[in-house]
Amino acid sequence: MQRVVSVLVSGAAATLAPFAAMAAEAGAPHLSGIGLNVAWGIPFAGILLSIAIMPLLAPQFWHHHFGKVSAAWALAFIVPATILFGPAIATYEVVHTALLEYIPFIVLLWALFTVAGGIRLVGDLRSSPGTNTAMLAIGTLLASWMGTTGAAMLMIRPLIRANAWRRNQAHVMVFLIFLVANVGGSLTPIGDPPLFLGFLKGVPFFWPTTALFVPMLLVVGALLAIFFFLDTYLFSREATAPPSDRSGERLGVEGGINIPLLGAIVGAVLLRGIWHSGVDVTIYHVPVPLESIASNLALVAIGLLSMRLTRAETRAGNAFSWGPIVEVAKLFAGIFVTIVPVIAILRAGPDGAMAGLVALVTGPGGRPIDAWYFWLAGGLSSFLDNAPTYLVFFNLAGGDPAELTNGLASTLMAISAGAVFMGANTYIGNAPNFMVKAIAEERGVRMPSFFGYMGWAAIFLLPLFALVTLIFFR
Repeated sequence: MQRVVSVLVSGAAATLAPFAAMAAEAGAPHLSGIGLNVAWGIPFAGILLSIAIMPLLAPQFWHHHFGKVSAAWALAFIVPATILFGPAIATYEVVHTALLEYIPFIVLLWALFTVAGGIRLVGDLRSSPGTNTAMLAIGTLLASWMGTTGAAMLMIRPLIRANAWRRNQAHVMVFLIFLVANVGGSLTPIGDPPLFLGFLKGVPFFWPTTALFVPMLLVVGALLAIFFFLDTYLFSREATAPPSDRSGERLGVEGGINIPLLGAIVGAVLLRGIWHSGVDVTIYHVPVPLESIASNLALVAIGLLSMRLTRAETRAGNAFSWGPIVEVAKLFAGIFVTIVPVIAILRAGPDGAMAGLVALVTGPGGRPIDAWYFWLAGGLSSFLDNAPTYLVFFNLAGGDPAELTNGLASTLMAISAGAVFMGANTYIGNAPNFMVKAIAEERGVRMPSFFGYMGWAAIFLLPLFALVTLIFFR
Protein backbone atom coordinates (compact mmCIF):
# COMPACT_ATOMS: atom_id res chain seq x y z
CA MET A 1 0.00 0.00 0.00
CA GLN A 2 2.89 2.36 0.76
CA ARG A 3 4.23 1.82 -2.76
CA VAL A 4 0.87 2.84 -4.22
CA VAL A 5 0.86 6.06 -2.22
CA SER A 6 4.47 6.73 -3.17
CA VAL A 7 3.75 6.33 -6.88
CA LEU A 8 0.82 8.71 -6.72
CA VAL A 9 2.68 11.34 -4.72
CA SER A 10 6.13 11.33 -6.28
CA GLY A 11 4.97 11.11 -9.90
CA ALA A 12 2.32 13.80 -9.96
CA ALA A 13 2.72 16.54 -7.35
CA ALA A 14 4.07 19.31 -9.56
CA THR A 15 1.72 18.52 -12.44
CA LEU A 16 -1.55 18.06 -10.59
CA ALA A 17 -1.51 20.81 -7.97
CA PRO A 18 -2.31 23.63 -10.47
CA PHE A 19 -5.34 21.75 -11.76
CA ALA A 20 -6.64 21.24 -8.24
CA ALA A 21 -6.14 24.93 -7.50
CA MET A 22 -8.09 25.98 -10.61
CA ALA A 23 -10.91 23.65 -9.63
CA ALA A 24 -11.03 25.10 -6.13
CA GLU A 25 -11.10 28.68 -7.41
CA ALA A 26 -14.09 27.89 -9.65
CA GLY A 27 -16.35 27.28 -6.65
CA ALA A 28 -16.49 24.22 -4.47
CA PRO A 29 -13.02 22.73 -3.92
CA HIS A 30 -13.56 19.78 -6.23
CA LEU A 31 -11.02 17.60 -8.02
CA SER A 32 -10.53 18.32 -11.72
CA GLY A 33 -9.85 15.39 -14.02
CA ILE A 34 -7.69 17.50 -16.33
CA GLY A 35 -4.08 16.49 -15.79
CA LEU A 36 -4.83 13.43 -13.67
CA ASN A 37 -2.86 10.46 -14.92
CA VAL A 38 -3.97 6.84 -14.92
CA ALA A 39 -1.97 6.13 -11.75
CA TRP A 40 -4.92 7.56 -9.84
CA GLY A 41 -6.87 4.52 -10.94
CA ILE A 42 -4.57 2.18 -8.95
CA PRO A 43 -6.66 2.21 -5.73
CA PHE A 44 -9.81 1.46 -7.73
CA ALA A 45 -8.09 -1.34 -9.64
CA GLY A 46 -6.70 -2.58 -6.33
CA ILE A 47 -10.06 -2.94 -4.63
CA LEU A 48 -11.49 -4.69 -7.69
CA LEU A 49 -8.59 -7.14 -7.77
CA SER A 50 -8.93 -7.69 -4.03
CA ILE A 51 -12.59 -8.61 -4.47
CA ALA A 52 -11.67 -10.91 -7.34
CA ILE A 53 -8.59 -12.65 -5.97
CA MET A 54 -8.48 -12.58 -2.17
CA PRO A 55 -11.55 -14.81 -1.58
CA LEU A 56 -9.67 -17.46 -3.60
CA LEU A 57 -6.15 -17.00 -2.22
CA ALA A 58 -6.93 -16.07 1.39
CA PRO A 59 -10.58 -16.89 2.11
CA GLN A 60 -10.32 -16.81 5.90
CA PHE A 61 -8.44 -13.51 5.93
CA TRP A 62 -10.93 -12.02 3.47
CA HIS A 63 -13.94 -13.22 5.46
CA HIS A 64 -12.72 -11.52 8.63
CA HIS A 65 -11.00 -8.45 7.19
CA PHE A 66 -12.66 -7.44 3.89
CA GLY A 67 -13.84 -4.19 5.51
CA LYS A 68 -10.27 -3.29 6.46
CA VAL A 69 -9.06 -4.06 2.94
CA SER A 70 -11.76 -1.79 1.50
CA ALA A 71 -10.78 0.98 3.92
CA ALA A 72 -7.09 0.58 3.06
CA TRP A 73 -7.72 1.09 -0.65
CA ALA A 74 -9.93 4.10 0.10
CA LEU A 75 -7.06 5.61 2.10
CA ALA A 76 -4.73 4.91 -0.83
CA PHE A 77 -6.68 7.62 -2.66
CA ILE A 78 -7.54 9.91 0.28
CA VAL A 79 -4.00 10.21 1.68
CA PRO A 80 -2.19 11.27 -1.53
CA ALA A 81 -5.14 13.48 -2.52
CA THR A 82 -4.86 15.24 0.83
CA ILE A 83 -1.10 15.70 0.42
CA LEU A 84 -1.25 16.96 -3.18
CA PHE A 85 -4.46 18.97 -3.24
CA GLY A 86 -4.94 19.80 0.44
CA PRO A 87 -7.47 18.58 2.99
CA ALA A 88 -10.20 20.87 1.64
CA ILE A 89 -10.41 19.14 -1.75
CA ALA A 90 -9.98 15.63 -0.34
CA THR A 91 -12.65 16.27 2.30
CA TYR A 92 -15.02 17.76 -0.25
CA GLU A 93 -14.74 14.74 -2.57
CA VAL A 94 -15.38 12.28 0.27
CA VAL A 95 -18.30 14.30 1.67
CA HIS A 96 -19.79 14.83 -1.80
CA THR A 97 -19.55 11.12 -2.60
CA ALA A 98 -20.99 10.13 0.77
CA LEU A 99 -23.93 12.54 0.85
CA LEU A 100 -25.06 12.52 -2.77
CA GLU A 101 -24.07 9.03 -3.92
CA TYR A 102 -23.14 6.47 -1.28
CA ILE A 103 -25.72 7.20 1.43
CA PRO A 104 -28.73 7.32 -0.95
CA PHE A 105 -27.38 4.20 -2.67
CA ILE A 106 -26.91 2.14 0.48
CA VAL A 107 -30.10 3.41 2.17
CA LEU A 108 -32.18 2.31 -0.83
CA LEU A 109 -30.44 -1.07 -0.93
CA TRP A 110 -30.92 -1.53 2.81
CA ALA A 111 -34.62 -0.68 2.59
CA LEU A 112 -35.19 -3.07 -0.33
CA PHE A 113 -33.11 -5.79 1.36
CA THR A 114 -35.03 -5.39 4.64
CA VAL A 115 -38.52 -5.29 3.14
CA ALA A 116 -37.96 -8.03 0.55
CA GLY A 117 -36.34 -10.18 3.24
CA GLY A 118 -39.62 -10.04 5.17
CA ILE A 119 -41.62 -11.60 2.32
CA ARG A 120 -41.55 -15.37 2.26
CA LEU A 121 -43.07 -17.58 -0.38
CA VAL A 122 -44.29 -20.71 1.39
CA GLY A 123 -45.83 -23.93 0.24
CA ASP A 124 -44.92 -27.07 -1.59
CA LEU A 125 -42.61 -25.63 -4.25
CA ARG A 126 -40.32 -28.25 -5.73
CA SER A 127 -37.54 -27.68 -8.20
CA SER A 128 -38.01 -28.45 -11.88
CA PRO A 129 -36.75 -26.73 -15.04
CA GLY A 130 -40.23 -25.34 -15.68
CA THR A 131 -40.65 -24.05 -12.12
CA ASN A 132 -37.21 -22.45 -12.06
CA THR A 133 -37.74 -20.78 -15.44
CA ALA A 134 -41.15 -19.47 -14.38
CA MET A 135 -39.74 -18.02 -11.16
CA LEU A 136 -36.95 -16.27 -13.06
CA ALA A 137 -39.50 -14.89 -15.52
CA ILE A 138 -41.67 -13.56 -12.68
CA GLY A 139 -38.66 -11.96 -11.00
CA THR A 140 -37.65 -10.35 -14.29
CA LEU A 141 -41.12 -8.85 -14.73
CA LEU A 142 -41.05 -7.48 -11.17
CA ALA A 143 -37.57 -5.97 -11.42
CA SER A 144 -38.58 -2.83 -13.32
CA TRP A 145 -41.32 -2.04 -10.81
CA MET A 146 -39.72 -2.91 -7.47
CA GLY A 147 -36.07 -2.46 -8.40
CA THR A 148 -33.54 -5.10 -9.32
CA THR A 149 -32.45 -5.34 -5.67
CA GLY A 150 -35.98 -5.86 -4.35
CA ALA A 151 -36.89 -8.42 -7.02
CA ALA A 152 -33.62 -10.33 -6.57
CA MET A 153 -34.06 -10.43 -2.79
CA LEU A 154 -37.66 -11.61 -3.19
CA MET A 155 -36.83 -14.48 -5.55
CA ILE A 156 -33.47 -15.71 -4.30
CA ARG A 157 -34.57 -17.50 -1.15
CA PRO A 158 -37.45 -19.50 -2.71
CA LEU A 159 -35.10 -20.55 -5.54
CA ILE A 160 -32.44 -21.63 -3.07
CA ARG A 161 -34.95 -23.62 -1.00
CA ALA A 162 -36.48 -25.28 -4.05
CA ASN A 163 -33.09 -26.35 -5.40
CA ALA A 164 -31.32 -27.11 -2.11
CA TRP A 165 -31.28 -30.87 -2.78
CA ARG A 166 -29.41 -30.45 -6.07
CA ARG A 167 -25.69 -30.76 -6.69
CA ASN A 168 -25.91 -28.43 -9.71
CA GLN A 169 -27.57 -25.22 -8.55
CA ALA A 170 -25.05 -22.38 -9.01
CA HIS A 171 -26.30 -21.78 -12.56
CA VAL A 172 -29.72 -20.87 -11.15
CA MET A 173 -28.12 -18.04 -9.15
CA VAL A 174 -26.03 -16.94 -12.14
CA PHE A 175 -29.12 -16.57 -14.33
CA LEU A 176 -30.92 -14.85 -11.44
CA ILE A 177 -28.16 -12.22 -11.59
CA PHE A 178 -28.39 -11.99 -15.40
CA LEU A 179 -32.15 -11.62 -15.55
CA VAL A 180 -33.58 -10.34 -12.28
CA ALA A 181 -30.67 -8.33 -10.89
CA ASN A 182 -29.86 -6.59 -14.18
CA VAL A 183 -31.70 -6.90 -17.51
CA GLY A 184 -35.12 -7.00 -15.86
CA GLY A 185 -34.67 -3.47 -14.50
CA SER A 186 -34.62 -1.89 -17.96
CA LEU A 187 -38.12 -0.48 -18.25
CA THR A 188 -38.49 2.21 -15.56
CA PRO A 189 -36.30 4.58 -13.54
CA ILE A 190 -37.22 2.54 -10.47
CA GLY A 191 -35.66 -0.56 -11.97
CA ASP A 192 -32.00 0.47 -12.05
CA PRO A 193 -30.05 3.50 -10.73
CA PRO A 194 -28.74 4.69 -14.15
CA LEU A 195 -32.27 5.11 -15.44
CA PHE A 196 -33.27 6.90 -12.26
CA LEU A 197 -30.44 9.39 -12.81
CA GLY A 198 -31.70 9.92 -16.35
CA PHE A 199 -35.16 10.60 -14.91
CA LEU A 200 -33.67 13.22 -12.59
CA LYS A 201 -31.93 14.79 -15.60
CA GLY A 202 -35.25 15.20 -17.44
CA VAL A 203 -35.78 11.92 -19.31
CA PRO A 204 -39.53 11.11 -19.20
CA PHE A 205 -40.48 8.38 -16.74
CA PHE A 206 -41.85 5.99 -19.36
CA TRP A 207 -39.22 6.69 -22.03
CA PRO A 208 -37.20 3.57 -21.09
CA THR A 209 -40.41 1.51 -21.18
CA THR A 210 -40.91 2.19 -24.87
CA ALA A 211 -37.28 2.60 -25.97
CA LEU A 212 -35.83 -0.47 -24.27
CA PHE A 213 -38.78 -2.85 -24.39
CA VAL A 214 -37.81 -4.66 -27.61
CA PRO A 215 -34.07 -5.00 -26.82
CA MET A 216 -34.96 -6.21 -23.32
CA LEU A 217 -37.50 -8.69 -24.70
CA LEU A 218 -34.89 -10.10 -27.06
CA VAL A 219 -32.28 -10.59 -24.33
CA VAL A 220 -34.75 -11.86 -21.72
CA GLY A 221 -36.42 -14.29 -24.12
CA ALA A 222 -33.09 -15.71 -25.25
CA LEU A 223 -31.75 -16.06 -21.69
CA LEU A 224 -34.91 -17.76 -20.41
CA ALA A 225 -34.81 -20.23 -23.30
CA ILE A 226 -31.10 -20.93 -22.73
CA PHE A 227 -31.69 -21.38 -19.02
CA PHE A 228 -34.57 -23.82 -19.55
CA PHE A 229 -32.50 -26.11 -21.79
CA LEU A 230 -29.41 -25.82 -19.56
CA ASP A 231 -31.40 -26.54 -16.42
CA THR A 232 -33.15 -29.46 -18.10
CA TYR A 233 -29.77 -30.97 -19.01
CA LEU A 234 -28.26 -30.44 -15.55
CA PHE A 235 -31.45 -31.65 -13.88
CA SER A 236 -31.16 -34.94 -15.75
CA ARG A 237 -27.59 -35.39 -14.50
CA GLU A 238 -28.42 -35.12 -10.80
CA ALA A 239 -27.21 -38.15 -8.90
CA THR A 240 -30.26 -38.19 -6.63
CA ALA A 241 -33.94 -37.83 -7.36
CA PRO A 242 -35.98 -34.87 -6.06
CA PRO A 243 -37.33 -35.39 -2.53
CA SER A 244 -40.51 -37.43 -2.65
CA ASP A 245 -41.96 -36.20 0.63
CA ARG A 246 -44.36 -33.37 -0.04
CA SER A 247 -46.02 -31.38 2.69
CA GLY A 248 -49.14 -30.63 0.71
CA GLU A 249 -48.98 -27.05 1.95
CA ARG A 250 -50.55 -24.66 -0.52
CA LEU A 251 -48.48 -21.90 -2.03
CA GLY A 252 -48.82 -18.64 -0.21
CA VAL A 253 -47.06 -15.54 1.06
CA GLU A 254 -45.93 -14.75 4.59
CA GLY A 255 -45.09 -11.21 5.58
CA GLY A 256 -47.68 -9.75 3.23
CA ILE A 257 -47.46 -6.41 5.06
CA ASN A 258 -44.17 -5.89 3.23
CA ILE A 259 -45.84 -5.83 -0.19
CA PRO A 260 -47.41 -2.37 0.35
CA LEU A 261 -44.12 -1.34 1.95
CA LEU A 262 -42.41 -2.11 -1.36
CA GLY A 263 -44.89 0.26 -2.95
CA ALA A 264 -43.96 2.84 -0.32
CA ILE A 265 -40.29 2.44 -1.30
CA VAL A 266 -41.23 3.21 -4.90
CA GLY A 267 -43.03 6.33 -3.70
CA ALA A 268 -40.06 7.42 -1.60
CA VAL A 269 -37.74 7.04 -4.60
CA LEU A 270 -40.11 8.93 -6.90
CA LEU A 271 -40.20 11.74 -4.36
CA ARG A 272 -36.69 12.77 -5.44
CA GLY A 273 -37.76 13.36 -9.01
CA ILE A 274 -41.27 14.70 -8.54
CA TRP A 275 -40.80 17.13 -5.65
CA HIS A 276 -38.44 20.06 -6.26
CA SER A 277 -38.40 22.00 -3.01
CA GLY A 278 -35.71 24.47 -4.00
CA VAL A 279 -34.32 24.10 -0.48
CA ASP A 280 -30.84 22.72 0.11
CA VAL A 281 -28.95 21.83 3.24
CA THR A 282 -25.29 22.62 2.56
CA ILE A 283 -22.68 20.48 4.29
CA TYR A 284 -19.09 21.39 3.49
CA HIS A 285 -19.90 23.00 0.12
CA VAL A 286 -22.21 20.09 -0.79
CA PRO A 287 -25.85 21.15 -1.27
CA VAL A 288 -28.13 18.28 -0.30
CA PRO A 289 -31.70 18.83 -1.61
CA LEU A 290 -34.43 18.68 0.98
CA GLU A 291 -36.28 16.11 -1.14
CA SER A 292 -33.24 13.84 -1.04
CA ILE A 293 -33.09 14.05 2.74
CA ALA A 294 -36.83 13.40 3.00
CA SER A 295 -36.56 10.43 0.64
CA ASN A 296 -33.70 8.89 2.63
CA LEU A 297 -35.52 9.36 5.93
CA ALA A 298 -38.66 7.82 4.44
CA LEU A 299 -36.69 4.79 3.25
CA VAL A 300 -35.18 4.33 6.70
CA ALA A 301 -38.62 4.63 8.29
CA ILE A 302 -40.04 2.04 5.86
CA GLY A 303 -37.23 -0.38 6.66
CA LEU A 304 -37.71 0.07 10.40
CA LEU A 305 -41.46 -0.39 9.99
CA SER A 306 -40.82 -3.65 8.13
CA MET A 307 -38.60 -4.86 10.96
CA ARG A 308 -41.30 -3.97 13.48
CA LEU A 309 -44.26 -5.51 11.61
CA THR A 310 -42.68 -8.70 10.22
CA ARG A 311 -42.82 -11.78 12.41
CA ALA A 312 -39.43 -13.13 13.47
CA GLU A 313 -40.50 -16.59 12.27
CA THR A 314 -40.92 -15.27 8.73
CA ARG A 315 -37.41 -13.86 8.60
CA ALA A 316 -36.06 -17.01 10.21
CA GLY A 317 -37.78 -19.07 7.52
CA ASN A 318 -35.96 -16.97 4.93
CA ALA A 319 -32.67 -17.54 6.80
CA PHE A 320 -32.48 -13.74 6.87
CA SER A 321 -29.30 -12.15 8.20
CA TRP A 322 -27.60 -8.79 7.92
CA GLY A 323 -24.32 -10.28 6.67
CA PRO A 324 -24.86 -9.70 2.92
CA ILE A 325 -25.90 -6.04 3.25
CA VAL A 326 -23.01 -5.36 5.65
CA GLU A 327 -20.58 -6.85 3.13
CA VAL A 328 -22.02 -4.77 0.30
CA ALA A 329 -21.95 -1.61 2.45
CA LYS A 330 -18.29 -2.00 3.39
CA LEU A 331 -17.04 -2.96 -0.06
CA PHE A 332 -19.02 -0.33 -1.93
CA ALA A 333 -17.87 2.36 0.49
CA GLY A 334 -14.34 1.68 -0.77
CA ILE A 335 -15.51 1.46 -4.37
CA PHE A 336 -17.36 4.79 -4.20
CA VAL A 337 -14.30 6.55 -2.77
CA THR A 338 -11.69 5.04 -5.08
CA ILE A 339 -13.84 5.65 -8.16
CA VAL A 340 -13.70 9.45 -7.61
CA PRO A 341 -10.52 10.09 -9.65
CA VAL A 342 -11.58 7.62 -12.35
CA ILE A 343 -14.88 9.42 -12.89
CA ALA A 344 -13.05 12.79 -12.80
CA ILE A 345 -10.77 11.61 -15.62
CA LEU A 346 -13.74 10.40 -17.66
CA ARG A 347 -15.56 13.70 -17.14
CA ALA A 348 -12.54 15.56 -18.48
CA GLY A 349 -13.47 14.05 -21.86
CA PRO A 350 -10.99 14.86 -24.66
CA ASP A 351 -8.82 16.80 -22.17
CA GLY A 352 -8.38 13.84 -19.87
CA ALA A 353 -6.12 10.82 -19.74
CA MET A 354 -8.86 8.73 -21.36
CA ALA A 355 -9.28 10.98 -24.40
CA GLY A 356 -8.96 7.94 -26.63
CA LEU A 357 -12.29 6.66 -25.33
CA VAL A 358 -13.96 9.95 -26.24
CA ALA A 359 -12.59 9.79 -29.79
CA LEU A 360 -14.05 6.30 -30.24
CA VAL A 361 -17.66 7.40 -29.72
CA THR A 362 -17.59 10.30 -32.19
CA GLY A 363 -18.00 9.79 -35.93
CA PRO A 364 -17.73 12.12 -38.94
CA GLY A 365 -19.35 15.49 -38.35
CA GLY A 366 -19.48 14.85 -34.62
CA ARG A 367 -22.33 12.34 -34.96
CA PRO A 368 -22.38 9.82 -32.08
CA ILE A 369 -21.45 6.22 -32.90
CA ASP A 370 -24.18 4.29 -31.10
CA ALA A 371 -22.38 0.92 -31.13
CA TRP A 372 -19.40 2.40 -29.31
CA TYR A 373 -21.67 4.17 -26.81
CA PHE A 374 -23.34 0.82 -26.10
CA TRP A 375 -20.09 -1.11 -25.61
CA LEU A 376 -18.12 1.59 -23.80
CA ALA A 377 -20.94 2.57 -21.45
CA GLY A 378 -21.60 -1.13 -20.89
CA GLY A 379 -17.97 -2.16 -20.60
CA LEU A 380 -17.21 0.51 -18.02
CA SER A 381 -20.46 -0.26 -16.19
CA SER A 382 -19.24 -3.83 -15.83
CA PHE A 383 -16.50 -2.63 -13.49
CA LEU A 384 -17.35 0.93 -12.48
CA ASP A 385 -20.59 1.89 -10.80
CA ASN A 386 -23.09 2.00 -13.64
CA ALA A 387 -24.93 5.09 -12.37
CA PRO A 388 -22.07 7.64 -12.64
CA THR A 389 -20.86 5.89 -15.80
CA TYR A 390 -24.30 6.47 -17.35
CA LEU A 391 -24.05 10.15 -16.42
CA VAL A 392 -20.61 10.47 -18.02
CA PHE A 393 -21.85 9.16 -21.36
CA PHE A 394 -25.16 11.03 -21.03
CA ASN A 395 -23.19 14.27 -20.77
CA LEU A 396 -20.71 13.18 -23.44
CA ALA A 397 -23.65 12.80 -25.84
CA GLY A 398 -24.72 16.39 -25.16
CA GLY A 399 -26.66 16.11 -21.90
CA ASP A 400 -29.87 17.61 -23.38
CA PRO A 401 -32.76 15.26 -22.49
CA ALA A 402 -35.03 16.77 -25.17
CA GLU A 403 -32.52 16.03 -27.92
CA LEU A 404 -31.47 12.68 -26.50
CA THR A 405 -35.05 11.41 -26.39
CA ASN A 406 -35.80 12.60 -29.92
CA GLY A 407 -33.11 13.18 -32.55
CA LEU A 408 -30.48 11.23 -30.62
CA ALA A 409 -32.85 8.66 -29.12
CA SER A 410 -30.83 5.74 -30.47
CA THR A 411 -27.74 7.09 -28.69
CA LEU A 412 -29.52 7.39 -25.34
CA MET A 413 -30.98 3.94 -25.95
CA ALA A 414 -27.44 2.62 -26.47
CA ILE A 415 -26.18 4.30 -23.29
CA SER A 416 -29.13 3.06 -21.24
CA ALA A 417 -29.01 -0.50 -22.54
CA GLY A 418 -25.25 -0.68 -22.09
CA ALA A 419 -25.35 0.58 -18.51
CA VAL A 420 -28.24 -1.69 -17.46
CA PHE A 421 -27.59 -4.86 -19.47
CA MET A 422 -23.84 -5.05 -18.99
CA GLY A 423 -24.02 -4.55 -15.25
CA ALA A 424 -24.49 -8.32 -15.38
CA ASN A 425 -20.98 -8.94 -16.74
CA THR A 426 -19.28 -9.04 -13.32
CA TYR A 427 -20.22 -9.43 -9.68
CA ILE A 428 -19.48 -5.74 -9.09
CA GLY A 429 -21.31 -4.37 -12.13
CA ASN A 430 -24.48 -3.84 -10.10
CA ALA A 431 -24.98 -3.98 -6.33
CA PRO A 432 -27.61 -6.78 -6.34
CA ASN A 433 -25.09 -9.07 -8.07
CA PHE A 434 -22.85 -9.12 -5.04
CA MET A 435 -25.80 -9.46 -2.69
CA VAL A 436 -27.04 -12.53 -4.58
CA LYS A 437 -23.55 -14.05 -4.42
CA ALA A 438 -23.24 -13.31 -0.69
CA ILE A 439 -26.68 -14.74 0.19
CA ALA A 440 -26.21 -17.82 -1.99
CA GLU A 441 -22.81 -18.60 -0.46
CA GLU A 442 -24.20 -18.01 3.02
CA ARG A 443 -26.83 -20.67 2.22
CA GLY A 444 -24.20 -23.17 1.02
CA VAL A 445 -24.35 -22.63 -2.77
CA ARG A 446 -20.91 -22.90 -4.36
CA MET A 447 -20.90 -19.81 -6.56
CA PRO A 448 -18.36 -19.22 -9.35
CA SER A 449 -15.28 -17.16 -8.49
CA PHE A 450 -15.02 -13.56 -9.70
CA PHE A 451 -13.33 -14.61 -12.93
CA GLY A 452 -15.41 -17.78 -13.15
CA TYR A 453 -18.57 -15.68 -13.18
CA MET A 454 -17.08 -13.50 -15.91
CA GLY A 455 -16.62 -16.70 -17.90
CA TRP A 456 -20.35 -17.43 -17.61
CA ALA A 457 -21.08 -13.88 -18.77
CA ALA A 458 -18.70 -14.20 -21.71
CA ILE A 459 -20.39 -17.40 -22.87
CA PHE A 460 -24.04 -16.45 -22.43
CA LEU A 461 -24.22 -12.64 -22.44
CA LEU A 462 -21.61 -11.27 -24.85
CA PRO A 463 -23.03 -13.08 -27.92
CA LEU A 464 -26.47 -11.66 -27.10
CA PHE A 465 -25.02 -8.18 -26.71
CA ALA A 466 -23.34 -8.56 -30.10
CA LEU A 467 -26.73 -9.49 -31.56
CA VAL A 468 -28.31 -6.43 -29.89
CA THR A 469 -25.59 -4.29 -31.51
CA LEU A 470 -26.27 -5.68 -34.99
CA ILE A 471 -30.03 -5.20 -34.71
CA PHE A 472 -30.30 -1.86 -32.88
CA PHE A 473 -27.00 0.05 -32.94
CA ARG A 474 -25.38 -0.46 -36.36
